[in-house]
Amino acid sequence: MNYRHSFHAGNSADVVKHSLLIALVRALQQKPGALTLIDTHAGCGLYDLGGDEARRTGEATQGVLRAFADTNPLLDDYRAAVQAVNAGAEPRFYPGSPRFLAQLLRPQDFLILNEKHPEDVNALRGAMRGTSAAVHQRDAYEFWLAMLPPRTARGVVVVDPPYEQTDERARITATLAAAHRKWAHGVTAIWYPLKDRATHVRWTQQLRKLGIPKFLVVEHWLYDRDQPDIYNGAGLFIVNPPYAFTQALPPLLEALRAALAPEGHRGEIRADWLGDGV
Repeated sequence: MNYRHSFHAGNSADVVKHSLLIALVRALQQKPGALTLIDTHAGCGLYDLGGDEARRTGEATQGVLRAFADTNPLLDDYRAAVQAVNAGAEPRFYPGSPRFLAQLLRPQDFLILNEKHPEDVNALRGAMRGTSAAVHQRDAYEFWLAMLPPRTARGVVVVDPPYEQTDERARITATLAAAHRKWAHGVTAIWYPLKDRATHVRWTQQLRKLGIPKFLVVEHWLYDRDQPDIYNGAGLFIVNPPYAFTQALPPLLEALRAALAPEGHRGEIRADWLGDGV
């Protein structure tokens, strides 16, 4: 799956991913101790929804614009974070994960970003100017392991690859296994697209073999049945999610499902434990 994010910024996957990231970080921030937030595939940091690439797909109309048209207060934090990078009532710009994470930083927290693509890392540095974020240009999987354990006792690693390489899932699986050995109590959030259930089931079975105890799977299927050869939704694997996050998750997931369901479809979004969940 080719996934240059400028074509897809603000789509339904972004709405779910960024809503959950906000909830995840804020749950961790219920404790005063410092956090290190690490983004392995940071992208450009900020996207123009009026640009040629975004307008070519029009995916924001089924994502962020639906979220803005919705009135459920559980999406207020997400809408406020998008509004923070826009001047008008309707979003023209969409923040990537780095800009969402930067908005969540407390004085004691750290943000470390990585992007390998030369053009994108230059855009990222511009988008993060004026923030405290450190920006690296390295192989994402080497960077992921090199950053662990972080300087703070607690933190989150966000892994959001383009899935352009055929071995992407294998590299994630191997790196997650090594990362868990280095930092067993750390929180990791891994985004993935959903094109067909069979491929996803095979990967999930491989991840289950890692034996990670607290491994949450959040899946958002847009359609009531698989649509062949197209994007069907997306999900997050979350290792070691805090209790406050998992307890608050069901109503947020229902709010996201209702806001993003395509016309004629109810859609489905659910969270299940891959490991023991204890």
